[in-house]
Amino acid sequence: MNRRTFVKLAAAAGMAASVAPAWAAEVKNDMLYRPLGRTGEKISALGLGGYHIGIQDDEAESIRLVRTAMDRGITFLDNCWDYNDGLSELRMGKALRDGYRARAFLMSKIDGQTKVSAARQIDESLKRLQTDHVDLMQFHEVIRPGDPDKIFAPGGSAEAMRAAQQAGKIRYIGFTGHKDPAIHLKMLHTAAAHDFRLAAVQMPLNVMDAHFKSFEQQVLPELVKAGIGVLGMKSLGFGAILRSKTVTAIECLHYALNLPTSTVITGMDSLTILEQGLEAVRTFKPMTPEAVAALLAKTAQAAADGEYERFKTSTTFDGTAHNPQWLG
Repeated sequence: MNRRTFVKLAAAAGMAASVAPAWAAEVKNDMLYRPLGRTGEKISALGLGGYHIGIQDDEAESIRLVRTAMDRGITFLDNCWDYNDGLSELRMGKALRDGYRARAFLMSKIDGQTKVSAARQIDESLKRLQTDHVDLMQFHEVIRPGDPDKIFAPGGSAEAMRAAQQAGKIRYIGFTGHKDPAIHLKMLHTAAAHDFRLAAVQMPLNVMDAHFKSFEQQVLPELVKAGIGVLGMKSLGFGAILRSKTVTAIECLHYALNLPTSTVITGMDSLTILEQGLEAVRTFKPMTPEAVAALLAKTAQAAADGEYERFKTSTTFDGTAHNPQWLG
């Protein structure tokens, strides 16, 4: 890497390095707690990914994983109406019995883009999760250019979200997507045009994203400026980034934690992987722009064409593309 490239990467990393320390607002028992945008909420800087708790053969193992994570300080729990055909929500609901629900900041997502389908999915999620409300509900997989228009059209899912929030079923509303930062920006602008307040946005943030269709460069500054909570996901690219043999798992997690993320959601399918995430938080220290640039330089070549971020370049991870009936 020549000096010009290094300086460019260091400059791009400057915002993350300067902002991140302010986001580590509280430390308790080796866990960081950061603000969720302008909501006034504080959540764990490490979030438990909901998809992975639905893939264990033994349900008891899934429940033990959720409760162990919470006992170790994780409060942010991710889930989705469609994860493992609802099994992830069912297991999380069982794990949140015995007082655990009161300690959790519980998030789920819906796929429905019509008022009718969204309302049905919201209620089904609440039933599975065994709760009368979630702390955050998100429009899931905003990945097509037309999705924002459908969501905010008359009879669209935004109407169901507003109604559910007014009924006390939802505290905060956000959206997720993994395909293209331009679609995220369109969703932000469309929501603003409809005077729709978003509390959080979920998107890929990792050591390769900065080089290819970058959410970090294009969307992250807009969220920080607007005071919208940043939910980082795919910090390891569903494991693909590690297969590039350019960085370690801890380096990946440190990079995502160094950004102004409210939480970094990561899949944990075993207690070993949970310990890996906890170790990343325990050992995290704000990185200098030079350190960030050096890490990005290690991934620049591998990241150039999106080979290790297939969620951006293929339909492999697009659940609603394979199941369009979920959209309503």
